[in-house]
Amino acid sequence: MEKAPGGSSVGVDDPYAHVERCDHVTDEGKCRWAREWGHHDPEFADARSADDFRCPAADPDGEWGWADCPHFRSTTEGRSCIRCGLDERRQAHEDTRPLLEEHHLSYAEASGRGEGRPSHEITVSLCRWCHAKVHNSWARVDDDASPDPEALAEAETRKGEELDELAFESAAERYGDE
Repeated sequence: MEKAPGGSSVGVDDPYAHVERCDHVTDEGKCRWAREWGHHDPEFADARSADDFRCPAADPDGEWGWADCPHFRSTTEGRSCIRCGLDERRQAHEDTRPLLEEHHLSYAEASGRGEGRPSHEITVSLCRWCHAKVHNSWARVDDDASPDPEALAEAETRKGEELDELAFESAAERYGDE
C-alpha cells in the first residue's frame, strides 16, 4: 500500500485508480495546462498545441494513462467523504472545523517510489473520522464503510443549526423589541 512520507498508510495501492479526470482537462478534452502554463514546459506545450491541445490521457482509448502526463493533477471538490458518504456541512460565519478534509493519495517523489514517474498531486475528500482511520490503522479508502456515529452526530447538530437559522423570525422577536 502507498505510504505517506512519515510512513503512515494512505489507504490505496494505486492512487490513479481514484482519479476521474485531471484538473487541467476541459470538458472538450483539451489540456488547459498547456495553454495557460505552457511557458514552463515549452516542449510539452508545443506537442499539445500540434495536436490541437488534445489531452492524450483524457481519452479512454488514448495513448497515455494519467500517470504518463508530467503535469497531471487531480484534487477533490470536497462535497462528501468518498469512503463513508458523509456530506460536508459548513457553518457560515463560524470558525468550526470542517467535517471533510483533503486526503493526499500520491507521494511518489517523497516516498522514493515510482522512480521516473512524475510526482502528481492526487487528493480525495475524507471525513475527519475516516481520515484518521486510514492514516492510523488498517482502513482503506475504498472500504465499504458507514459514517462514524460521532460524525453523524456532528453533521446532525450542524443541520439543526442551519434549520434554526432558516426559520423566519421577525426582527422584533429576534431582538426582543415589542
